[in-house]
Amino acid sequence: MTSPRAPRREAAFIFILITVALDMLALGVIIPVLPKLIVQFEGGDLGSAARIVGLFGFAWAAMQFFFQPVLGALSDHFGRRPVVLASNLGLGLDYIFMALAPSLPFLFIGRLISGATAASVSTANAYIADITPPEKRAGRFGLIGAAFGLGFILGPAIGGALGEYDLRFPFWAAAVFSLANALYGYFILPESLAPEKRTAGIVWRSANVAGSLDFLRRDPALTLLSGALFLSYLAHESLPALFVLYTQQRYHWDVADTGWALAIIGVSQTIVSGGLVRPAVARLGEKVTLTIALVSGALGFLAFAFAPTGLAFMAGAPLVALWGMANPSFQGLATRLAGSTEQGRLQGALGSLRGVSGMTGPLIFSQIFAFSLSIDLFTGASYFIAAALLAASLALGLKAAKQKSL
Repeated sequence: MTSPRAPRREAAFIFILITVALDMLALGVIIPVLPKLIVQFEGGDLGSAARIVGLFGFAWAAMQFFFQPVLGALSDHFGRRPVVLASNLGLGLDYIFMALAPSLPFLFIGRLISGATAASVSTANAYIADITPPEKRAGRFGLIGAAFGLGFILGPAIGGALGEYDLRFPFWAAAVFSLANALYGYFILPESLAPEKRTAGIVWRSANVAGSLDFLRRDPALTLLSGALFLSYLAHESLPALFVLYTQQRYHWDVADTGWALAIIGVSQTIVSGGLVRPAVARLGEKVTLTIALVSGALGFLAFAFAPTGLAFMAGAPLVALWGMANPSFQGLATRLAGSTEQGRLQGALGSLRGVSGMTGPLIFSQIFAFSLSIDLFTGASYFIAAALLAASLALGLKAAKQKSL
């Protein structure tokens, strides 16, 4: 018989999907224009702007690195709902601040604030773990990926279209989406973590970075799996760090071209996350699905690195989209290695890994790109390195799965 709680859980899951989609819509709106606004502040110097884009990426991820464990521990004690609402409200106000930024330092401060407040994704993952049996989590995480994709279908297209008129307009649009999300959540989003499952107090040891990473070291399989996920995160940083500037330099794309290209990639990712993850995991298992995803992602990055034309570059997009099956598989495996009262700390710790990759990735990839421009040599080197990182991620992930027979 169907549990009477099942409809409530399904409704809660739909609510969190909408929350994530709106959050990603706000983020996606500014992606096509933020690097170009930096280029504008730098007087059109593409090489200098590339280095500053890397610094912006580092700063945003550093704030994520320090604040994700805190917010994960807070959500374990106070519940997921207040953390999601505070995140969306903070992001909305920060987008307004960036829309009004009169200079590059003010824009940088705004990026720092957004890094500290952008916590709803990891909390959403903990939310899913709260309401979903372990064997179904990978499929649910895949649908969260579809919500990501939906946001990135509409967001970059809207941002690209608005950016054609003024590079500031997309920031105002992002503010509207984030504040609307906070309002939606206040009236609609239910709490997922029952009071009896919350920690008695805030686990400050897990709320700091050292304690958070120590949580991942407690089990050898979790350590290996975390290392594999980190390398996958690191490879991903080549996309936000370089996509806009790389396609502008190599294929001469404008803001609208970039927005539509990102929208196409979002469509591909949504199809994969919403339509392929659950049946793939159900039929093949998380380990085989992870293998297919990482191999596809590596091939997609190789296509990005060597494509001679913009059309050939976009031919790699479906392969990169298939890589979207990796994160739900990683998440599904990782949640099996943590207890029901530890899912917030787990997601906070994994968020710290994303923070580390986000700090190092933009600096690494942007510096490689800037150096390749200065010597006029193989501008696709960064994407080639991203492919190698996914190969290493696969090796670690398979070793972890074998160790625990996952």
